[in-house]
Amino acid sequence: MGLFDRLGRVIRANLNSLINQAEDPEKILEQTVIEMQDDLIKLRQAVAQAIATQKRTERQCSQAQINADEWYRRAELALQKGDEALAREALSRRQAFQETAQALQGQLDQQGDIVGKLKQNMRTLESKLAEAKTKKDMYIARARSAQASQRLNEMLGNTGIRDSRAAFERMEEKVLQMEAQADAVAELNTGNNLEKRFEAIEKGTSVDAELDALKVHLALTSSPDAAQAAAEPYDPELEKLRSQLEEA
Repeated sequence: MGLFDRLGRVIRANLNSLINQAEDPEKILEQTVIEMQDDLIKLRQAVAQAIATQKRTERQCSQAQINADEWYRRAELALQKGDEALAREALSRRQAFQETAQALQGQLDQQGDIVGKLKQNMRTLESKLAEAKTKKDMYIARARSAQASQRLNEMLGNTGIRDSRAAFERMEEKVLQMEAQADAVAELNTGNNLEKRFEAIEKGTSVDAELDALKVHLALTSSPDAAQAAAEPYDPELEKLRSQLEEA
């Protein structure tokens, strides 16, 4: 294994270690949404508690105002009866209830502001939670796609796959070489057959030429007796020669 191959394996091992040690994006997003949901639940509880406190203060303020009005009515009644001292005492009680009602009204104003801000924060958190859920699904899909791409790239960069690919390339080159050799042998065989055909033609031409020359020679050297003998229907020696040529 070469230096660069060893270096590549070390780098990939370190990257894989860092990735394994890193926070899982999917888990982080899920946990973030869960925490936001918990915060929203707590905020809703706070809003409900603030509204309940506001309602209780409203009832207390209303009751204090009712008591103040009642003591004012009693003060009128005492004054009508000529009991000024009793009327003064009733007005004193009325004033105490009025002060209580005014203090409670101040609390109601403050509580109204608090409830309004809590409701606004609750609506904001609900909006952010809905947005977070949408982004969570999108980012989780992207994270899974990135992880799948990473695994694929690791597979493609694996030494064994590179070796397999190199083996296929070597086999392809060898097959191409074998095909080229087969084509060359076929071409040589075609050339040899052509040479044999020409040799046969040349050999046949030579034999024909010798045969013609032999015919001429026989015609020139033959005597009348030989011609007559050649015309005879059967010649044992000639037949014997023909049989030997057929057997050869």
